[in-house]
Amino acid sequence: MELLIAPLAIAGIAGVLAAFIVVVDMVANNYGEVTIDINDGKKEMTVRGGAPLLVTLSSEGLYLPSACGGRGSCGACKCKITSDVGPHLPTETPYMSPEELKDNIRLACQVKVKADIGIEIPEDLFNVKQFNATVKSIKDVTYDIKEVLFDLGDETVNFEAGKYIQLVIPPYNKIKGSTQRAYSMSSRPANRNQIEVLVRLVPGGIATTYVHEHLKEGQKMDLIGPFGDFRRTKSDSIMLCVAGGSGMAPFKSMLNDMLDTGELNREVWYFFGARTTKDMFYMDEMKVLEEKLPNFHFVPALSEPQEGDGWNGPTGLITDVLDSYLKEKINSEEKVLEGYLCGSPGMIGACNNVMNDNGVTQDNVYYDKFA
Repeated sequence: MELLIAPLAIAGIAGVLAAFIVVVDMVANNYGEVTIDINDGKKEMTVRGGAPLLVTLSSEGLYLPSACGGRGSCGACKCKITSDVGPHLPTETPYMSPEELKDNIRLACQVKVKADIGIEIPEDLFNVKQFNATVKSIKDVTYDIKEVLFDLGDETVNFEAGKYIQLVIPPYNKIKGSTQRAYSMSSRPANRNQIEVLVRLVPGGIATTYVHEHLKEGQKMDLIGPFGDFRRTKSDSIMLCVAGGSGMAPFKSMLNDMLDTGELNREVWYFFGARTTKDMFYMDEMKVLEEKLPNFHFVPALSEPQEGDGWNGPTGLITDVLDSYLKEKINSEEKVLEGYLCGSPGMIGACNNVMNDNGVTQDNVYYDKFA
């Protein structure tokens, strides 16, 4: 525990000092108007200098992903800087690979706009919007997971199944200012006026506590998105999907999208792990999808089945179940296997090892990794 406390304390002090420096710098310096060149002339902005790049872009309606709300603790707001803005800061380097450092990839929340600047971002970020949505419904799908459906009113969202949205959490008793957290969308892309997410309660979590204890039906809430690059390939490869808990979200979206778009014949194996039956949900929905998608196979498994549950499905860790199915039931002689994983880094690492051991090449494994 002491080994964890020291880095956290240092990070906290560094964050406070960084905020103080930003305020002093804004007061002491007047940078005037500056130009931001995006993607070599694809878009240009004339803005007032002095604020972090992430804040400046969002104030102009261009949103980069930021699961921590711009505090430099998630590493999500990466972009390439094509002009000289100085060396990488100590707050950036922990999130960068050697290749990213060499390519001058930066965290937008840590780069201040002081002079004309050039940046490169993925083209699909031009489609990201901020929505002022209304909470249409909140349902308990398990004792600790809520399904939250947002209505966008006259607005519409265009996204590929697998992408995520950022919930803007307003100030409440846990936080003085607003912050943002990312959640995979479980809704169907065809339902362009609605966004659905699954939120699992994390003890002490800022966003999950707000959703579970404070959010009400009929309430307004800001959403920003869509973001992310987790999506199914456009091929006939066999999909091996693995998740647990709220990791259900992107796969619910993908499977319904396959149904809506007529992608009916692709072979899909979905392994869903839970501890006990009280952690298992959407069983009826998955059964309906199995009936409508001829080559879809749902494999739920319990790691700790309880007496009296009446469980007659697979038991054990989901990685062991996946391993046995790959060895005994999934015929991959004629088609490529692709892995799709959604969950914690530990779960993804374990599943990745099983897939690699069973012939799924690393370049055919795709992740939606929880922070």
